[in-house]
Amino acid sequence: MGKSLSRWRRQGKRLGIAVLFVVVGAGLWEFQERQHKDDYTWMGVPTWDGFHPTTFHRVLRNDGFLAGWSDVRANALWVSYQVEAVADDTRIGSRPNFKADWRTLWPIGTDSYAGSGYDRGHLAPNYAIAAVHGRSAQVDTFLMSNMTPQRPNLNRQLWQRLEESVMDHFAPRFDRLQVITGPIFPERFMDNVFNRVGFVEVPEAFYKIIVVPDEEATLALAFIMPQDVRGNEPLDDYLVTIDEIESRTGLNFFPDLSAEREAVVEGQLRTQGWALEEVARRPGRFQ
Repeated sequence: MGKSLSRWRRQGKRLGIAVLFVVVGAGLWEFQERQHKDDYTWMGVPTWDGFHPTTFHRVLRNDGFLAGWSDVRANALWVSYQVEAVADDTRIGSRPNFKADWRTLWPIGTDSYAGSGYDRGHLAPNYAIAAVHGRSAQVDTFLMSNMTPQRPNLNRQLWQRLEESVMDHFAPRFDRLQVITGPIFPERFMDNVFNRVGFVEVPEAFYKIIVVPDEEATLALAFIMPQDVRGNEPLDDYLVTIDEIESRTGLNFFPDLSAEREAVVEGQLRTQGWALEEVARRPGRFQ
């Protein structure tokens, strides 16, 4: 009896140590994940307004950015990252190779877009992420989970001009920028369900939200750009409110904002302070 009791005590002690290890490990993991989310998001990670298969997603953490991955759309519904001004002579490494992402449910290969007429369009951009977050982060931007089908006139011209303006014009005006970008699909899922490149559903448009995360006077710009652009249109032709993007995507951005601040940041279209007119018609480097 004494030996059995002693054995149970030893086993109980080991179990207690194991439970303590799991609890401490989970706490450290949660702290680390929260730190990454704080580094790449402002006022909360984007989520869905109402649960639906087309808005449900899981968060993939990459070096330099987060992605809200949808296994239904086979797209990231959003990517979130922060950038700051870099020196004019900042150089980044050579373009990494595209690579498949084992975390996606569907096997999306590096050649999945071949012959489709669509570019492998970056959501988290190569240059901005590399210049601010380094080589490892740049490599992660070439994961296929960060790609989305974009028409060449959009990807190489209008969208590229907006990405260029973020780093060359907006970032130097402010200490830090929060950027969220992603695809927009038709309202009815069945209208687009077979419009795919391989497993990847083709979006009808793309959005980009740019925020100066100031606690007192938050500034925000938001754009929606359709696939069928010529590429030389003025950027300000595509200005919208964040509320409109939420309406078209079913997502909820900056969920930790108070109702009062949300009404201003997300509901109003204000360009004061951005000097958008200086770059709205500036040609891109590939035009």
